[in-house]
Amino acid sequence: MLETPNPRPPAELSEAEAAEELTWLADTLAAHDIAYFQEDAPKVSDAEYDALKRRNAEIEALFPDLIRENSPSLKVGAAASAQFSPVEHGVPMLSLDNAFSDEEAVEFDARVRRFLRLDGETFAYTAEPKIDGLSASIRYEKGQLVRGATRGDGRVGEDVTANLRTIADIPHRLKGSGFPDVIEIRGEVYLEHAGFQALNDAAEAAGQRTYANPRNAAAGSLRQIDPKITAQRPLRFFAYAWGLTSEPFAETQWQALELLKAWGFQTTPQSRRVEGAQGLLDAYRDMEVERPKLGFDIDGVVYKVDRLDWQHRLGFVSRSPRWAIARKFPAEQARTVLNAIDLQVGRTGAVTPVARLAPVTVGGVVVENATLHNADEIARKDIRIGDTVIVQRAGDVIPQVVGPVLEARPAEAAPYDFPETCPCPLKTPLARETTASGAETVVRRCTGELACPFQRIEHLKHFVSRRAFDIEGLGEKQLQAFFDRGWIKEPADIFRLAKDQEKLDELRGTEGYGETSVANLIAGIEARRAIPLDRFIYGLGMRHIGETTSLALARNFETVEAFLAAARAAAAALEGEAHAQFVHLEGVGPTALEAILAWAEAPPRDLLVPDEASFDTRAKAAIPKLNRTAREALERRFHDWAAFERAARAAVEHRPGEAFRELEAVDGVGPVAARMIGTFFAEDHNNRTVENLLAELEVQPAERPKTDTAVAGKTIVFTGSLERMTRDEAKAQAEALGAKVSGSVSKKTDLVVAGPGAGSKLKTATDLGIEVISEDDWLKLVAG
Repeated sequence: MLETPNPRPPAELSEAEAAEELTWLADTLAAHDIAYFQEDAPKVSDAEYDALKRRNAEIEALFPDLIRENSPSLKVGAAASAQFSPVEHGVPMLSLDNAFSDEEAVEFDARVRRFLRLDGETFAYTAEPKIDGLSASIRYEKGQLVRGATRGDGRVGEDVTANLRTIADIPHRLKGSGFPDVIEIRGEVYLEHAGFQALNDAAEAAGQRTYANPRNAAAGSLRQIDPKITAQRPLRFFAYAWGLTSEPFAETQWQALELLKAWGFQTTPQSRRVEGAQGLLDAYRDMEVERPKLGFDIDGVVYKVDRLDWQHRLGFVSRSPRWAIARKFPAEQARTVLNAIDLQVGRTGAVTPVARLAPVTVGGVVVENATLHNADEIARKDIRIGDTVIVQRAGDVIPQVVGPVLEARPAEAAPYDFPETCPCPLKTPLARETTASGAETVVRRCTGELACPFQRIEHLKHFVSRRAFDIEGLGEKQLQAFFDRGWIKEPADIFRLAKDQEKLDELRGTEGYGETSVANLIAGIEARRAIPLDRFIYGLGMRHIGETTSLALARNFETVEAFLAAARAAAAALEGEAHAQFVHLEGVGPTALEAILAWAEAPPRDLLVPDEASFDTRAKAAIPKLNRTAREALERRFHDWAAFERAARAAVEHRPGEAFRELEAVDGVGPVAARMIGTFFAEDHNNRTVENLLAELEVQPAERPKTDTAVAGKTIVFTGSLERMTRDEAKAQAEALGAKVSGSVSKKTDLVVAGPGAGSKLKTATDLGIEVISEDDWLKLVAG
C-alpha cells in the first residue's frame, strides 16, 4: 500500500496534516499520471489510484481553503509527451466519475432525476462496456480523416495521426451520409487477448521488451515514432463518443452509436439501452457474466443519459460530466499458497512486507508476488506462511493478498511474527513511526537511515530517476551493479566514476560493456554535470519534497547558494517537540495555536474562576479565542489544566525560529515541507553528501522573473474554467512575466483572473475590492 503522510481518516486530520497530505497527494498522483499516460508503465493499480483520488477529494471537501492550483481534482490525464506534436482538442476530453457499488449507481440515477426534475418520467440510459485501452480522438472534415490525437491532459493531446491511420478499424473516409462537415470521433485503441499474446511472444523471442497487459501494449504501440512499427501491431478501435461537431447529428446516445456504426466504425456489441436504476444494475450484472468470455479487457460499465438534450442540460461539474459515470468492476481474484514473506525497504526507510506466492494466473497475468501492506494488516487478517490465500489484482498492476482461506490452513501454520530488525546486513531496529502529537502510525521504519544499504540504494535510484537527474545509461540495473561493486555509494560517486580511468578500464572488460557503451555512460553522466536548481533539490530525495515543492523553492531562492543558506538556517531554527505537539493536535488550527502561545507568553494572571472549575471553564476564561473544538482537543490531550499550562509555556520556548518561519512562508512550501528540509540539513551526513555532490556539479540558477512587465511583482489568482489555456499554462505564463501565482485570495492578492464557474474566490475578491478581469483581458494585459 502507498505510504501516506497521515494514514488516519480525513475527518481526524488537523489543518496542518491536511495541507501536508494534499501536497503529497498532488505530487504522487502527478507522478502516477506520467507513468500511466505518458510512459505506459503504471506503478500502482487502478484501485489504489482511485483510492488516492477519493482521499484527495474527501480532504478537499473538509478543507476547501487548502485546494491548490495543482490539485488532482482539477486535472485530467497527463501532459502530452514532447516526442509528438501537441494537438488541442476542439472540445476537452474529460474523465468520468466512478461508482463502485449498487448504491452509488442508484444514487447516480437519483441525482440525474433531481437535477432534471423528472421523477415521474421514463428515463433511459445507455450501458456500454468500459474498454481498458488508450483514448483517442479522430477529426474528420467532410468525411475525410485529417488528424488523430491521444487524450493527453484532456485539452492538449499528442498528434498520432500517422499511427492511427494504420488501424484497420479506423476508416480513412467515412461511409454513407449524414455526418457533419467537421466531427471529432472518440473511442478506445485496444488489443485483443490473442493479439496481445502474439505480440509478447514475438517480443520475447527477439529479446525485446514485453508488456504487462494489453492496455500498456496498446498505448506503447500507438506511441511508436515509426508508424511502420505500429502497423505491425494488431491494434483495434471501438468508437463510442464524439467531441467537436459542426452541427448536431443525433437526438440520443443510442442513435449516435448506430450512426457511428453506419459510418464505418466498430462499436461495442455488448452496449445496450436500459430503463431506470434497475436497468443500470441489470446491465452491470450481465456485463460481469459476459466479461470472462470477451476477447478483450474491460474494467467496468459506463452509464450515459440517453437523450442528448438532457445531457446538454446536465452539463459538467469540475472535470467530469454530470450525465455519465463509470461503474468499475471489482478486482479479479484467484487462490494460491503463500510460501514466504519478505521485507522491502524503501528510500525513506519504510518497510513493506511482500508475499512470495506459488505462481497463479489472475486476470490473464501470472502473479508470484503481492503486497501485504504493513504489519498491522498481516495481524488483522491473520495471514500465515503456508496459508492458501486469495490474491487480487486491482487494476492489472500491483496484486494484493485479500486474506487467508481458513478452512485450507495447515495445522502447523503459526501466526506471523513481524521482525523487529531491518533485513539489511546491519540489522538495525525497526521503529513504529509516530506523529509529533504522539499518535502511532502503521508505518515501520528502519532506523539505520543512509547507513542502511537498502535505503542508500533507493536514494540513488531516486537520484538518477527521470524526474530528477535522469542520467541516460544509468538505470536501476546498472546502478545496482555499481553499488554492489562498491563503486557508487553516494550521488557524487556517479560523477567521480566518469573520471576514474581505472574503474572504467575494468568496466570495459565486463559483459555488456564495450567501448561504445562505456563512452555512452560517460556522456550520459557528463551531460548532467550542469543541472537546473529544481532538479537538484528534487534529486536530494528529501521526504515529502516533490517536484512541485522543489520548483517552488528554486523559483523563490533562484540560486543553490541561497537555497542552502536558507535550508541550513531553518535547520538551526527547527521547532522543539513541545511546540510540535500543538501543531499536530487535531482540532487546534493556526488561529488557536497563535492564541495559546500569546496567552502562554504573557505573565501569569488569576483566571478569576474557582479552583475546582472544569478544564473547559478555565480555558474559556484564560483564552477566549479558543472555540469548543480546540478546548475539547486540549482537554483530551492534557486532561488537567496544570499539565496544559506547563506544555503551553514550554511550547513558547520551543517555537521555530525566524529562519524556519521564513522558509515555511515561501509560496508552495508550508510547515511540513519546511520541517523536512530543516531535518534533512540538520544531519551532518546529509550536509557532507550535498557538499561532495556540489564539488562535481554546476547547479544552474532558476530563471529570474522579469521586472519590466505589466504584472511583475504582482500576486495573481486564477479561478473558474480557463478556456484558451490550461491552468498550468496560465501559471507558467504569469510566473515567466515576474508575477507570483497564489491558490487563494487574500488582502495580498493584486489581481484575480476569473473564468466561467468562478465561485468562492471570486466572491472573496469582490468583498475585498480586488480587481477582477476575464481570461481575454488577461491575455491582452500580458501581450503588452
